[in-house]
Amino acid sequence: MNKPNVILIMVDDMGYSDIGCYGSEIRTPNVDRLASEGVRFTQMYNCARCCPSRASLLTGLYPHQAGIGHMVNDLGDPAYQGYLNDGCLTIAEALGAAGYRTLMSGKWHIGGNYKVGKPWSWYPGEPGFPTPLGRGFQRYYGSLEGCGSYYRPHTLIHQDQLIDVDVEEQFYYTDAISDEAERLIREFAPVEGESENDPFFLYVAYTAPHWPLHALPQDIVRYKGWYRNGWDRLRKDRYDRMVELGIIDRKCRISPRDDQAPCWDEVPNKEWEDHRMAVYAAQVDRMDQGVGRILRALREIGAEENTLVLFLSDNGGCAEFLKEDGPVQDLVYPTRKGEIVHAGNIPGVMPGGEETYMSYGLPWANASNTPFRLFKHWVHEGGISTPFIARWPKFANSSRIVHNPVHVVDIMATILDATGVSYPSEHNGRAIRTLEGESFLPGLRGEAWQRQAPIYWEHEGNCAMRLGDWKLVKKYPGPWELYNLEQDRTELDDLIEGEKRRAREMIGEWESWALRCGVIPWQRLIDIAPW
Repeated sequence: MNKPNVILIMVDDMGYSDIGCYGSEIRTPNVDRLASEGVRFTQMYNCARCCPSRASLLTGLYPHQAGIGHMVNDLGDPAYQGYLNDGCLTIAEALGAAGYRTLMSGKWHIGGNYKVGKPWSWYPGEPGFPTPLGRGFQRYYGSLEGCGSYYRPHTLIHQDQLIDVDVEEQFYYTDAISDEAERLIREFAPVEGESENDPFFLYVAYTAPHWPLHALPQDIVRYKGWYRNGWDRLRKDRYDRMVELGIIDRKCRISPRDDQAPCWDEVPNKEWEDHRMAVYAAQVDRMDQGVGRILRALREIGAEENTLVLFLSDNGGCAEFLKEDGPVQDLVYPTRKGEIVHAGNIPGVMPGGEETYMSYGLPWANASNTPFRLFKHWVHEGGISTPFIARWPKFANSSRIVHNPVHVVDIMATILDATGVSYPSEHNGRAIRTLEGESFLPGLRGEAWQRQAPIYWEHEGNCAMRLGDWKLVKKYPGPWELYNLEQDRTELDDLIEGEKRRAREMIGEWESWALRCGVIPWQRLIDIAPW
């Protein structure tokens, strides 16, 4: 058959239980439709933070091997240079060399900084400039930075030209990403009368629902009052639905409320907290509406049957606070209502509008990550577990759940397997590192399949290894812990004292991996980093 199109959709800072088909109350009918017609994975892992996850996703390597061992700052070491290095190959580069049209709409955040007077593209010898156009994408619209206003995003570019959003324009970034994705699909629709056309690879990288809490009023109002029962009740309701859906087993106990989250009965301003979560839900809802438009465009051009669609999040729910519980701080940038943007809990000012710059905080993030503990940044299950959906009607049309562990490092290998494109040993005359990921395409077919190699993590000294049912993990600067995830997915019963030999062997394997991938101990990196 003709080579398939591929659409890879990544959302930002969305927790494991934030979509309907994984237990959420948030309306996500379009993502849920993908699940009902495809495969849901319950143990897909990311790299705990946006930049490392994106680097691993697009290269099939661990982030340190691709040059993004931390974020996009150059920390003076090849594994921490802050942008994709010459030893990695992106999905776009691999598919583009095989005749695919390579398209992207949305957030980049794996290197690339603006320099006045120069276009936004790769400049050999000038570090920090590997933007999408320089790493295999033929069309690009989006932002290079990790976050910002949804009404006036920073570093917004089209191809290699900077876009300054007019303050009078009715602009909302989530819609703009969807607009461009839909336009690209229609532009590269099959030509009538031609039996074969160049297939396309489209990477759609939403910033939603990453802070700041910016959502459209018509979406916010749909959730107003939904969260007045608080985060404790929300976690329980989501947990019960997850069990009913088969996402988790009842033997997987829900983790206790995070120690830093107060009991809902003790919260003084429940209306404000309800509104805060309503805005977050509205951001997820608007993203889902965009996914619906993407899927509709596929149907209308007749490409739905032979398009592999993948959907996931870059890390777990985010517990970062933006001064909501402290003194008001004013950020300054132009808006339609003036120059001041408030980052703080101001009486009478609710989150959502462009005059605000807030986050939804730790307690709601704890609910987003139901049933797990901890958050984005850490490598316990709450930081690295992502909902993951794959649908390819022409190849496998069924609603199934797969419980085998997989990792974002496996996505490139799977896409290459699905498209029949080989992974080279060199690209443009430079040697390429061996692919670390493993194709899980047999799992999409319903065949017996399991990952052969262990999975590893390191981010800011938080370390982990998954080997079969066993997970070794530590929260920096604390000690190693050991869990049997088949019995205890929520990591409540540390077994390391009774499994010291197993732990020693796994620690040795983790250390060998860290040495091979160029991981630097976090404390030493803190001491030498230029910040």
